[in-house]
Amino acid sequence: MSVAAKPMTLEEYLNYDDGTDTRYELVNGELIAMPPESRLNIQIAVFLLTQLSNLGIPDNQLAIKTQIAVSGATVTVREPDLIVLSEEAAIALEGAKQSLITHDMPPPLVVVEVVSPQQEDRDYRYKRTEYAGRRIPEYWIVDPIAQKVTVLEWVNGLYEEQVYQGDQQVRSPQLPTLNLTAATMLNAG
Repeated sequence: MSVAAKPMTLEEYLNYDDGTDTRYELVNGELIAMPPESRLNIQIAVFLLTQLSNLGIPDNQLAIKTQIAVSGATVTVREPDLIVLSEEAAIALEGAKQSLITHDMPPPLVVVEVVSPQQEDRDYRYKRTEYAGRRIPEYWIVDPIAQKVTVLEWVNGLYEEQVYQGDQQVRSPQLPTLNLTAATMLNAG
């Protein structure tokens, strides 16, 4: 659902407050209300956050509700379900007024999106292109609807895709000690 008639600037987006709890992404300058997350999507994101923390990733490098500015026809800001920040990106966010990774900051190491119903194009198509534009080393698409986990690795200017299902061990080039199967991720434990 679009909210604004004219394209918003990043500054306008960052200062926008409609007095509700509605979460928005900025897509090509257009304010888009994000659909409410399902309980399963939230459980998956929290489960993954806990698992990544257990791997020893410092708390300041794990982020939920952190946004990232990406390339679009005009200004686009996405809010992934979970982000693993590089040490440099975590330092760049320290003291920031808002939890937003801007174009002048280093990209995160890993971005995780949990697919919501009727949002498949957003995660598989649009965000894939946008995250590639930021050269994010790894992008996970955790899809409880299709029962698969897709890991996209940035290699020589393109994402290479590996799909995992069932009891297949999910391999993460950025997180080589990850020890989870697709089923474990999709069922949040």
